Amino acid sequence: MKKLVGVLVVLGVLAIAVFAVISWGVGVYNQIVQLEETVNEKWSQVQNVYQRRADLIPNLVQTVKGYAAHEQETLTEVVEARAKATSISGDALKNLVNDPGAMAKFQAAQSGLSSALSKLMVVVERYPDLKANQNFLELQSQLEGTENRITVERKRFNEAAREYNTYIKKIPQKFVASYKGAKEKAYFEAEATAQRVPTVDFGK
Repeated sequence: MKKLVGVLVVLGVLAIAVFAVISWGVGVYNQIVQLEETVNEKWSQVQNVYQRRADLIPNLVQTVKGYAAHEQETLTEVVEARAKATSISGDALKNLVNDPGAMAKFQAAQSGLSSALSKLMVVVERYPDLKANQNFLELQSQLEGTENRITVERKRFNEAAREYNTYIKKIPQKFVASYKGAKEKAYFEAEATAQRVPTVDFGK
């Protein structure tokens, strides 16, 4: 009888231990899911502000063209940069966070558009009438606000991605993450030259 009780106690302890491990694993799994959903939500916000910027550009180009039609090279550069920056869409855009190489190319394209827009703003300085145009002023204000939102949303995305990446790489969470197939998320890298105004030769 005593032997049977001993066996039952051991089995009970083992059952409790197994239940505790399973409960812990489920908790870690759910936490990974929650963190990943946060990353995806922040990424959606990044996509939204980039799309907002892209949507403003056609009207901006048309407005500038009305006053500075012969600045065709700069205008074409902006249009082409916009096309490149918006060339990724759908699932490919959604999945960029899982591909550091693709994310780097996306960031480079967006930086190219930022550079082209900066150059356009420098060109605008040559045209006082354009700078005083109400439509242009409104577009410029919206664009500046959007650029600020891009900075904010990228920062929030990076913070969410960093929290997720740190969590899935820690032990023992790493084992559950491996079982789930969780992959490290890509970041936006700091751009040392992103805020530099392009050099424009006013002698041309």
